[in-house]
Amino acid sequence: MRLERVAAHIPAGARLADIGSDHGYLPVALLRRGAISAAVAGEVALTPFQAAQRSVRDNGLELQASVRLASGLAAIEPGDGITAVSICGMGGETIRDILDSGRAHLGGHERLVLQPNGGEQPLRQWLADNGYRIVAEEVLRENRFDYEIIVAERGEGQGYSPEQLYFGPLLMAERSPAFVFKWQRMLRQKQQALANFARAKAAVPVKKVEAFEREVCWINAVLG
Repeated sequence: MRLERVAAHIPAGARLADIGSDHGYLPVALLRRGAISAAVAGEVALTPFQAAQRSVRDNGLELQASVRLASGLAAIEPGDGITAVSICGMGGETIRDILDSGRAHLGGHERLVLQPNGGEQPLRQWLADNGYRIVAEEVLRENRFDYEIIVAERGEGQGYSPEQLYFGPLLMAERSPAFVFKWQRMLRQKQQALANFARAKAAVPVKKVEAFEREVCWINAVLG
């Protein structure tokens, strides 16, 4: 379901760079449907790189898809004409670092479709600091985990409040059932953590306690 929801945010006819492509499932599925015109599958590790090569070859997509062994956005070459970049299934800080270190490989017109496994806050901060605006967000639950999708495009620099960076500006405004479910669960976890801090034999750093208390206040406010 996660890949299906990511796929839904890739523009029709796009030239896609899927970074950390693993088995190449996303670009192969989109090419087979005729939903995109070309793809680059980038992998930094040899085993998934070879798996992606097999996926492309087994589906007869060698003319439309290039599989490259490269670190992050270095998989993108100037002649690729990439219009969309997907980076999925990594921590938000890792995605942020991939974007930051690979900025020279971006033309600025690409749509970024990002699916972090946690660490959404620093990723949104990087987008805001680097002239991207968040154009779509989604939260979904799969295999007992909550996942977020963040879609961004270059545009007017947009400042977000600390709460918007934490929850997601569009998710916070929409408050979907999946969003409410996620944050009800997170509220229970953080309240339990605060109770554990109070009982801890060793003193918990004051800043850590204050951060948890602040987040509990934010969650209570957003859940109404």
